[in-house]
This record gives sequence, structure tokens and C-alpha cells, in this order.
Amino acid sequence: MYLEHLSLTDFRSYAQVELALEPGVTVLVGSNGIGKTNLMEAIGYLATLSSHRVSSDGPLLRFGMDRALVRARLVRGGQTVVLELEINASRANRGRINRSNPVRARDLLGICQTVLFAPEDLALVKGDPANRRRFLDELLVSLVPHHSATRSDYDRVLKQRNALLKSARAGRFTAGHEATLDVWDQHMARAGAELLHARLELVDRLRPHLAKAYGQLTDGSKEADAVYRSTLQNLMDDGGAPELGAGGAKDVGDIGIGDKPAGSEDLLLLSVDELTERYVRAFQASRRKELERGISLVGPHRDELELVLGEAPAKGYASHGETWSMCLSLRLASYYVMLDDARTGGSAPILILDDVFAELDVQRRRKLAAIVSGAEQVLVTAAVDADIPEELSGRRVKVIPGGIDE
Repeated sequence: MYLEHLSLTDFRSYAQVELALEPGVTVLVGSNGIGKTNLMEAIGYLATLSSHRVSSDGPLLRFGMDRALVRARLVRGGQTVVLELEINASRANRGRINRSNPVRARDLLGICQTVLFAPEDLALVKGDPANRRRFLDELLVSLVPHHSATRSDYDRVLKQRNALLKSARAGRFTAGHEATLDVWDQHMARAGAELLHARLELVDRLRPHLAKAYGQLTDGSKEADAVYRSTLQNLMDDGGAPELGAGGAKDVGDIGIGDKPAGSEDLLLLSVDELTERYVRAFQASRRKELERGISLVGPHRDELELVLGEAPAKGYASHGETWSMCLSLRLASYYVMLDDARTGGSAPILILDDVFAELDVQRRRKLAAIVSGAEQVLVTAAVDADIPEELSGRRVKVIPGGIDE
């Protein structure tokens, strides 16, 4: 799959811009702040419905405008697909596929697939767990678009359940509220189990690719791995109830793929129904603490993807160079997983490297360039040509204020 044409209207700094593209390597060169990243951000947003730079849609609209348009013409397996995405300030975003009637924006998910490397990726290692959960969920939705609904369902139920718990903390909790909480426990257990099950399967697929990618980028003296740590209590007594310690329920947190203490269950082996059952028990065991704090303490929203380098966590222990290698390896692992799917009927993703080479030493530049150079389409941004390794020879496009200089 490759992107043949991109058109933006009132997106970020562009009132209107047209960019013709082709398979292979295209390097967009221009001064810092000129708008190169805005072009790459638009492509990434079309693929994931989220930005790698901001958490809300507002900044994507050109200042003073109430909507922006992203149009793209893709070539997939010899067939052309035209996607249009309308980003709105005051109503739901809408999309079109091949100029058909408007559809929900999320109906576009899975058609344009990208893997985007950017300086912001440092947060995958150095940032809080929310960054790593977002990484997993965005990749999950790219691979299986219906998981967008899985994640939305969980977020909706979590919001309702938290509202009920906050009411209890404020002293307005009654017997009727407790019965309502039991109902929300069931809803959240099911939604959480579906999301957890999907994440666990994805991490299981990512782990060997992560190790491979890190070995490709470094001298191989350390091995990279990832451990999914779930808040789900699964240390149970013989009767099937959660074990209790001095403070009530045994603290959750800590069983995951790649790290299985003696006697614990491997969550990956459990079905969605079994995970649902365990969540219900975990909610019951942690209810007192949740009522005291007015927030849900158990669920995928509090899980962690721990990145491991050698024997130590990458966060806090990896050097700056090792941190960059781990970030790049996560993105490459995503690319390899998508390639696995492409071999069974999917599409190879577009690779986007946004101002990445300026952040890397010469050795990492050359290794990364050699790995990605064979992709069907690679889009690179740089302030100067000198930042681009020789391995990425290809078409050069000059970005100027407000547009493209062909």
C-alpha cells in the first residue's frame, strides 16, 4: 500500500496544500517550524484518528477555522481508494470512502495503515504508563479496527462507574447505589476482559519482534523485552476467592506475560469469559478501597507495559542511546507485526520518520535507514539533507511556508 496524493484544507498551518507522492523513499526537506510535521501528522491522523503531538483535535484546525479536511488517495493491491476526513470543532468528525455518503470517522480505521516514528516517541520509555497503553491500543485498532469500539465501550463504562464511586465518596451512597454498582461491575468486567484479552495477544506477538528489532539497531549486548502487568488479581485461594492480606485485598498489579511468579496463572491462557469472572471477583475484593478513594482501581486503564532491557526496566535505567533504540524498536516491532498480517491478506504500512534522524547518532541512523529502506513507501522529514543517510536515497521535496516547492 502507498499514498499517491495528500490534500489538506485548513489543517494546522495550511490553508490549502497538495502533495503528490509515489512508492519508495520521499524526503521532505525544510527549515524547522515550516510545516513538515503537519503533513506527516495528517497522514498519521487519517490512519489512527489521533495525533502523535496533541491529545485533542482543536489544535489541528487552522486558527479561526471550525473544520479541517484531510483527503488521501491510496493504492492498495492495484486498486485506488479515496479517503476524506472532516475534523470538526463543534460536532463529531465524519469520513467518506470513495466519495460515498458520510460515515463515522472510525469507519475509516484500518484502510490507511502507518507506522510513525517521531521524537515524541521518547515518552514511550520515559513517560508514564498511559503512553504505553496508548501505543498498544492504537496498534491494536490499526490491526483490528473493531477494537476501536472495544476501547470506546470500556472508556464509557469506566466513566459511568467512576461517577458512581465519586458519589459514594461524597457521602451520597445508598443501598440502591450499591445495587447499581453491581450492575456496572458486570459491564466493566466484560468490557475490560475483552480489551485485556486483545492487549495480551498483541504483546505476545510483539515480544519476539521487539527483541529482533533491538538486536538489529544495537550491538546485541542486551536483549529487549516487554512485560504486560495487569491490575487484575489472579492470585486466588483454593475456594476461588481473592486472597486477603492485612489491608484487605492483595494488591493487584503484577502478573503478566514474561513474568510468571510460582503459582500464578498466565493471563494469556484465559478466555474472555474467564477474565470477566476474575474481574468481577477483583471488583468485589477492592470495593472498600474504591469507595474510599472514589475511583476504579482495577482494570486495563491502570495496567502497565513494562519495557525491559537486559535485566532491568528501561525506564530509569537505560542510557539516552538505549532509550532511543528501545523507542525505535517498538515502532519497528509494530511494522513487523503489520507485515505478518500483510502476508495473509493485509497491507504493508506506510513508514513515516518525522525528524527522527536529527536525534540519532551516525551508527543508529545508518542501521535504521537500512532496515526501513525496503518498505513499499517511506516518508521522511528533515531540516537538512545532511541528516538523511545514504541508504535512503530517493525523491526530495522542498517544503516552504504554506506549501510545497516542486
